[in-house]
Amino acid sequence: MLDPVRLMLLRELADRETMTAVAAACGYTSSAVSQQLAALEREAGVRLLERVGRRVRLTPEGWRLVAHARVVLAALDAAERDLLAVGTPRGPVTLACFSTFATVRVVPAMAAARERHPELRISLVESEPPEALDALRARRCDLAVRYRYNLTPVPPEEGFAAHPLAVEPVLLALPADHPCTGPPGTAVDLNRLADEPWIVGSREEGSTTLLRRACAVAGFAPRLGHAVDDYQLVLHLVGRGLGVALVPELAVLAHRPGPRLALRPVATVGLTRSVHALTHPDHAARPAVTAVLDLLRAAS
Repeated sequence: MLDPVRLMLLRELADRETMTAVAAACGYTSSAVSQQLAALEREAGVRLLERVGRRVRLTPEGWRLVAHARVVLAALDAAERDLLAVGTPRGPVTLACFSTFATVRVVPAMAAARERHPELRISLVESEPPEALDALRARRCDLAVRYRYNLTPVPPEEGFAAHPLAVEPVLLALPADHPCTGPPGTAVDLNRLADEPWIVGSREEGSTTLLRRACAVAGFAPRLGHAVDDYQLVLHLVGRGLGVALVPELAVLAHRPGPRLALRPVATVGLTRSVHALTHPDHAARPAVTAVLDLLRAAS
């Protein structure tokens, strides 16, 4: 009988064209992929691959087997979904997620799952949103957690189901002794900070774009002082008086800054960040996935 895992690798080779791409997508080495496909040829009793220069391509028999493999693998996936849809949430669920949401929501959700759903196994893979989406596309994870800022909307990712998880304020982080700080809860106009060095992330499409647009509403262009992706380091820089920053509430909850730092709402424009999970549409109704989404929404 032909091995389903080897059939899956053959299908991936048909779709991705190179052993290297298959290895990267499936978590194998290129040599392991080559060995598995050689074993599949022996099982099938016909040549499935032929070498063309330094690459390989499918033979006509290989393409015929790919067509059968798609049917077989789709049937196996349907059978798995059918079984998982019965009864309580069970089985593995892999979650790719950025660190602050993982700290504040995922870890408590995993702890709660042990009590509520003992047959459910949640695996966490720390990933920034672009890498999480890549993992979801390659089916290396079941859920990818992403975010978007209200001033930097992005189109929805086609081919995936989106599940809202949270909406959080984006706060202004200032040194505690900064003259703009004011009493706790006092909103601060961004234009009062036009001459300050700002701390932003290294990805232009993220917090940097948010800051530029928020400051444009306030009537000035920000002076960028530092590019830092680690929010703990951002808060430490602010606390030492080395800049100011916009910080999502999750980062504050995850790192709990000390007395040297003040966090205030922004008066100029309301800033929020929404967090959502993406799944493949055929996984969205799985009890295990639904249970994880419910746990993430309830966690604190």
